[in-house]
Amino acid sequence: MQQVNKWPSGLVNKPLRYCPGCGHGIVHRIVGECLEELGIRERTVGIAPVGCSVFADEYFNCDMIQGPHGRGPAIATGIKRSKPECIVFSYQGDGDLASIGMAETVHSAARSENITVIFINNAIYGMTGGQMAPTTLIGQQASTCPRGRTVQANGYPIRVCELLAQLEGARYLERTSTHTAAHVIKAKKAIRQAFQNQIDGKGFSLVEVLSICPTNWGLTPLQSLKFVTEKMMPMYPLGVFRTPDAAAGAATEGGAA
Repeated sequence: MQQVNKWPSGLVNKPLRYCPGCGHGIVHRIVGECLEELGIRERTVGIAPVGCSVFADEYFNCDMIQGPHGRGPAIATGIKRSKPECIVFSYQGDGDLASIGMAETVHSAARSENITVIFINNAIYGMTGGQMAPTTLIGQQASTCPRGRTVQANGYPIRVCELLAQLEGARYLERTSTHTAAHVIKAKKAIRQAFQNQIDGKGFSLVEVLSICPTNWGLTPLQSLKFVTEKMMPMYPLGVFRTPDAAAGAATEGGAA
């Protein structure tokens, strides 16, 4: 009998610590499969975030580094510039990337550092107790806004792909999801493309993945899938926001070198 599916060599074969229904495990598998299929695992370096996936260094079967909260793109920049032959990716949640790490994210994109960023957007802080994140939706409850986020008190949610799309250095930006099997396939295609862009030296790539957090949303996994469709996707529409060719064209029109 032919074996169709197997544990990817890009992941360590051990149980994950994530809550039931969490999307991190799906994205971990996608990244592990991409490292294997592209033949880059042995020269890849990943940066683990501060957050629910802080233990990512135990799961990805490649060299990993843990850094301070939000500093993943800065660490990735240093590694890539000193070891350009390596494939470097930063794996970050929304609190890590869009809050304390926003400056590192924006300036890495502005410089078009040849790195890959995997951005998990579950619209809330997970590991630290369900606080409001920069991506928390208007009206969504969190431990720091128990009555729901309001524009008057908290401002609007940040759309990271749309924000970075204004920068010529952001070469590839795509927002995906993992709430259905079809979307998992599309998410893998996007993450694989982000790694391929780095192999080809095309510059900064970021893939945003809408992910569920049943524990901190106070929903069941099935209810959480519905929340993605009905609440998150209208605020965070899926799609490609920038491609290397479009980015290069924008740079040329703007007079950039």
